Amino acid sequence: MSFCRWPVHPLSPLLPIPPINKSFSPQRLFCLSHSLTMDANSKIRDDDAPKQPTSFDFLTRKAYAPPSWASHLNPIPSHVFRLGHLPTPIHKWNFPNLPNNTEVWLKRDDLSGMQLSGNKVRKLEFLMADAVAQGADCVITIGGIQSNHCRATAVAAKYLNLDCFLILRTSKVLVDQDPGLTGNLLVERLVGAHIDLISKEEYAKIGSESLTNHLKEKLLNEGRRPYVIPVGGSNSLGTWGYIEAIREIEQQLQSGTSKIKFDDIVVACGSGGTVAGLSLGSWLSTLKAKVHAFSVCDDPDYFYDFVQGLLNGLEAGVNSRDIVNIQNAKGLGYAINTSEELKFVKEVAAATGVVLDPVYSGKAAYEMMKDMADNPKKWEGRKILFIHTGGLLGLYDKVEQMASFAGNWRRMDVHEEVPRRDGIGKMF
Repeated sequence: MSFCRWPVHPLSPLLPIPPINKSFSPQRLFCLSHSLTMDANSKIRDDDAPKQPTSFDFLTRKAYAPPSWASHLNPIPSHVFRLGHLPTPIHKWNFPNLPNNTEVWLKRDDLSGMQLSGNKVRKLEFLMADAVAQGADCVITIGGIQSNHCRATAVAAKYLNLDCFLILRTSKVLVDQDPGLTGNLLVERLVGAHIDLISKEEYAKIGSESLTNHLKEKLLNEGRRPYVIPVGGSNSLGTWGYIEAIREIEQQLQSGTSKIKFDDIVVACGSGGTVAGLSLGSWLSTLKAKVHAFSVCDDPDYFYDFVQGLLNGLEAGVNSRDIVNIQNAKGLGYAINTSEELKFVKEVAAATGVVLDPVYSGKAAYEMMKDMADNPKKWEGRKILFIHTGGLLGLYDKVEQMASFAGNWRRMDVHEEVPRRDGIGKMF
């Protein structure tokens, strides 16, 4: 049966992305509470329900106990730092023109903090605890010039009184210039991160691991005690951040008034750790939702292999291809957007109030909607949880591209007959 309810996107006749219907009336948001009160038939064991965090838990280091369904993994972290504002809400996301009986819900990990926000926070909770345990006085990490992970690491380090050294990848024409104060760079430089720029060409020849190890050796020779965090915080230890997120989702579903069961989880994939944690956690837990990852760089085969390495590092005993479906959403390239992708971000924001970042969740949602248009039967009747991984500051790097269709402004027209009274309403 053909699926013809979505018109072809006006900006791209080959891409069946639906324009957002402006007459669409958003439904009431259904938020799932985080009350840990379980009914008598709850499937969540008491030892899987950690005490509800309080405001005084923020920036504290706690002993970590895994969910019972993950207790066989090895190694298990000993401690965790509370860096995020958790749990993050879940609510219904009111996309119009979805396939028949399809629902999309949103996990708001973009609300896990402000300057320390997004999915990176969950990984850093475990990585920073390990850095402190090892007696580090500084941390090193690496990423793109607008890396959300690097910004989050810089903030987390300062919270814990550690210095932060960032290696940021940029173009060869800009590598010798001041990188400016746009988006994530502003926060990184405000909190005093040390920034080394590397060209994309040098990065490709040398690799992230060699670059961070080079800086580590330099700091060791200076008498420092550096701790290296990989790209995106994506190693087996960082994977625990999203294993723990699955426990959080389980608890929210158990305690919420809407008895919903998710069939699918959809998320962007940029370094692999978030996908590894979500897919392993969902597979081991009561959730059993199929994870769909949309890769915004590299290709699906690369990420299947990388995720497999993270799973092997936890002795999970599972094949990555059995627990996650990875599709390509790279488009023109990492952090490079078409006008159709950016207009989609704008239309989603105008229709639903949810602002997607252009590098990760924006591309993932765009490709998810394309896939729904191309393969409606695959998604019909499904209840989907989309993980919004944050990255709002990345939009500031796209303002010139978005200016032409942002619109929505005019000079206020005040007619002469409107009474004037000198001295009224002055702001000085």
